[in-house]
Amino acid sequence: QVELGGSGGGLVQAGGSLRLSCAASGRAFRAYGMGWFRRAPGKERTFVAAINPGGSSPAYADSVKGRFTISIDAAKNTLYLQMNDLKPEDTAVYYCAAGTTARPFRPTYWGQGTQVTVSS
Repeated sequence: QVELGGSGGGLVQAGGSLRLSCAASGRAFRAYGMGWFRRAPGKERTFVAAINPGGSSPAYADSVKGRFTISIDAAKNTLYLQMNDLKPEDTAVYYCAAGTTARPFRPTYWGQGTQVTVSS
């Protein structure tokens, strides 16, 4: 069983940046790939980014490639999503997850969502 948190969302203007954090229990990063999904208003939850156990081989959705960076700090048991050059279409509830390796990433455990709102 893996327990995941989620924080760091907020309101930001287009072009701005936010960093999301997700605290994980135990040795989740050694055993599980980690990822982020998002659910925009009225839409299905979609893949954003994932990373292999231990933090290698990040994978990104085309819509965020070059703007978002996924990373882990194993010493802090924390997963991050650095989001730069945010756009209004990035507005969504963001969820962290633990699961398989990054390509393709299949989530098993979910964290609580955190709201990101990007104003134009």
